[in-house]
Amino acid sequence: MSIHLVGGGWSIEATEVYELFVAEAATRAARIGRAVPRIAVLIVVEDDVPSAEFRSGFPAMLASVGPCEPLVTEVVSSDVFDTIVLSDIDALLIGGGNTPAYFEAVVPLVDQVRLLVADGLPYLGFSAGAMIAADTAILGGYRIGGVEVCPQDSGEDLDEVTLAQGLGLVDLAIDVHAAQWGTLTRLIAATEAGLVSGGVAIDENTALVVGEGALAVIGDGSVWRVEPQLDDESGDIVGVSVGTLGVE
Repeated sequence: MSIHLVGGGWSIEATEVYELFVAEAATRAARIGRAVPRIAVLIVVEDDVPSAEFRSGFPAMLASVGPCEPLVTEVVSSDVFDTIVLSDIDALLIGGGNTPAYFEAVVPLVDQVRLLVADGLPYLGFSAGAMIAADTAILGGYRIGGVEVCPQDSGEDLDEVTLAQGLGLVDLAIDVHAAQWGTLTRLIAATEAGLVSGGVAIDENTALVVGEGALAVIGDGSVWRVEPQLDDESGDIVGVSVGTLGVE
């Protein structure tokens, strides 16, 4: 079973990035004799973001990928999820919207999510759900030390780049909407500043799949890898390297 990190940008036609996730949910369900997998879909709404179209269309799109039962739970910003949403499920999907709001909403679930995923529960993070999956999660922000490092509209209503202890499912920082929102430069700057020890920035309609084997990239776009370059003697960060991971 795998951790699926999607860079956002859903559409009814772009279902390729979800096929493996739904198949893994079905495999887990079959182990207990359940014919149709139950997938918890958690959504946090703030000022009608994500839109009503997303909140109805995304679960319908998921069900079109393969037989499954999306169990949608919505909370409004500043509310939190009850751990009951994780009961009797075969996979977990955390959706997109305002990343700080998602982070606050999932705090009561962190320990249980870690245990379930360690036990093989498939996880898919879409946009905000991908960002908070990291050990050290980038919640937003568009400046570091007062210097702009990405477009202000990509800052998630935060000024300085803000970090938090995330779900701890992957050990690298995650940014999303990379090519579309210009967030690759935020990850580059955060790495060079030593705020994070590198990570990946994922384009829309693209998934990075972290499983037992090699990393896999599925979808239309790129997954950008950012790594710090260290001085051989001092160990200080002297720059960063940027490249793309291969597409499956």
